[in-house]
Amino acid sequence: MASAPTTEPLFRDDAYMPSCEAVVTDVTADGGVVLDRTVFYAAGGGQPGDAGRIELSDGTMLAVPTAVYGPDRASIVHQVAETTSVPSPGDRVVAHLDWDRRYRHMRMHTALHLLTAVLAYPVTGGQIGADESRLDFDIPDGGLDKDAVTEALNALIAGDHSVTSEWITDAELEANPGLVKTMSVKPPMGAGRVRLVRIGEEVDLQPCGGTHVLKTGEIGRVVVSKIEKKGKQNRRVRLQWADS
Repeated sequence: MASAPTTEPLFRDDAYMPSCEAVVTDVTADGGVVLDRTVFYAAGGGQPGDAGRIELSDGTMLAVPTAVYGPDRASIVHQVAETTSVPSPGDRVVAHLDWDRRYRHMRMHTALHLLTAVLAYPVTGGQIGADESRLDFDIPDGGLDKDAVTEALNALIAGDHSVTSEWITDAELEANPGLVKTMSVKPPMGAGRVRLVRIGEEVDLQPCGGTHVLKTGEIGRVVVSKIEKKGKQNRRVRLQWADS
């Protein structure tokens, strides 16, 4: 029995690649396109799947509204909007990101990591968007001041700290449970290693498979637009761009 196709996630090593050449390895029953390599981030960890286009050899452009993981999580499925011109396995194509949307996700995702440094409480949920994002925190006493949180967050952003990634083994993560800030979502384990995202020397360090900017200064100013009470101890903190 042939093994399932796998996709090389180019975004993991270089989140700034806007496009790449690739070979079609599979087409799903509903017309989703699997490539041997891609710049498209597959939805996961609160970050939406990337949108963009797949360019066929004859110049035809197929709109891709999102990308998701296949059932085995080893392949990435590009869900095309129309299936009339779906390529065949073996075809060579070019994958193009909606770069502006991706870059906004990168900036927002990095800003949310900084928010967990400002608010050092367990994270109960979250969602990343191109214009607004949120994190939910388990905060016993509440009483957050959104202006104070905004000021502290923008101070970290202005510090222009470097953002890097590194890998540790599953065993090392199990031995350091404090690295995991999320209560309900645990980092994927079982492959033998887990990716960590580090901001600055001591600003933040946590497991994450998402895409991020290289320096916090790229984020730009943000504002805590709202803090909502979502339970006895749950507080939802919403972020927006300061110029929106």
